[in-house]
Amino acid sequence: MDLSKIKMVVTDMDGTLLNSKHEVSNRFFEIHDALKKKDIKFVAASGRQYHSIIEKLEPIKNEILVIAENGALVIEKEQELLVTPIQQDLKDELLDALGKIEGAHAMLCGKYSAHFDGKSAEFLGQLKEYYSNYKVYENLYDVTDEIVKIAVYHNKSAETYIYPAVKSLEHLLKVKVSGPNWVDLNHADAHKGYALEKVMRQHGVSSDEILVFGDYNNDLEMLQLSNFSFAMANAHPNVKKVAKYETLSNNDFGVEHILEKLL
Repeated sequence: MDLSKIKMVVTDMDGTLLNSKHEVSNRFFEIHDALKKKDIKFVAASGRQYHSIIEKLEPIKNEILVIAENGALVIEKEQELLVTPIQQDLKDELLDALGKIEGAHAMLCGKYSAHFDGKSAEFLGQLKEYYSNYKVYENLYDVTDEIVKIAVYHNKSAETYIYPAVKSLEHLLKVKVSGPNWVDLNHADAHKGYALEKVMRQHGVSSDEILVFGDYNNDLEMLQLSNFSFAMANAHPNVKKVAKYETLSNNDFGVEHILEKLL
């Protein structure tokens, strides 16, 4: 495996760069300094909101590119490079459908703030990990913000309880099981692969020059863009099928392990 041509490193956050305590290792920040000296660009690509990603990567926030909300928002140095919102006329239709799923809690994700309804209040302690900027509404139908993603949470299993109920919407939207408890609904063009392809074109980077890490179904499209795609040991089986290589788990510094080989 010859990594000598790599110009860009792209990694998912939860289950990939972050350990199970949602932490970025000091080891990674040291590695990033070495990547920077070699002019290798770092991209964080996550289903998280922009501010939540930046909080995790605060020491290097002005040196990286961020793909947030599953690719619906791309920002570099506080400048918006791409915004792909959900069609406004679909929002109420989606809220109607999601309201019929027992145990589901929907969040409307604006570019910089998430919107919860009062029924999700008991889960706010958990949800704050992913949505640091948020507002609570009595009725989500009252939200007028431009929405880039609808995230749906289930405390048992998103794949079992939420995905079957929204699978029929896949002709209208990008529907992704993004974690054990989450299903994300985005504009059909708003996914990590679409956003990363734009970033690669802008920076003149080819499939041979990019290293990509992921662990869940919302990473599939971006993994397919790289000849050096890595599934984490803890990855969903679908990811292991698509990725060309496998690394250690997120708790065993799987990303750092490969980046040290790159350096």
